[in-house]
Amino acid sequence: MALKNVKLYYFDGRGRAEVTRLMLAAAGVKYEDIRYTSQTWPAEKSKMPFGQVPVISVDGKMFGQSLAIATFVAKEAGFYPKSNLDGLKVDQVVQLGVDFQTAAGKAFFEKDEAKKSELQKDLKEVQVPKYLDLFEKLLKESGTGYFFGTTLTLADFFIYDLISGLIGRGVLSTSKHPLVDGLVKKVESNANVKTYLANRKKTDF
Repeated sequence: MALKNVKLYYFDGRGRAEVTRLMLAAAGVKYEDIRYTSQTWPAEKSKMPFGQVPVISVDGKMFGQSLAIATFVAKEAGFYPKSNLDGLKVDQVVQLGVDFQTAAGKAFFEKDEAKKSELQKDLKEVQVPKYLDLFEKLLKESGTGYFFGTTLTLADFFIYDLISGLIGRGVLSTSKHPLVDGLVKKVESNANVKTYLANRKKTDF
């Protein structure tokens, strides 16, 4: 099916919806980007399938869960392999990114200041080098500059969004990981993505 009559529901930020937004932009898909604030969200929460966002609506039918949404869009927009084995190669990168995302999230959202300081130290000194090394290794094994194949896939968009977000927070640099740095540049050099990023609203998250 074609990606038509699409609405994407999320908060007024990048967060867990941004990977999907990036792919929709890259594919040139027109969609309604519906954003909630802390004031408007409470009245809308009960309308969502699981009481949370992101949610995607396709031809009037709503679906939840960020990875399910991103994978669906990737498949529909041509950013996902045809075979199950090749799909596994992409999915393992995404899940590795989720692990990194989880580690980073703990460091940013911990409320106890002493614990937060410890987690942020661990993030910068342990987690960042660990995951950047793993991403670099996977890109070297691929040999194409992409995590799979010779064109952008869900894996590239997912890791790009994660890495660029952490660069923006001053958490990491790709200077010692040339293949990861190259991947970031590849995503940003996509004409549609470049236009999207140039016009993207600046938000807190």
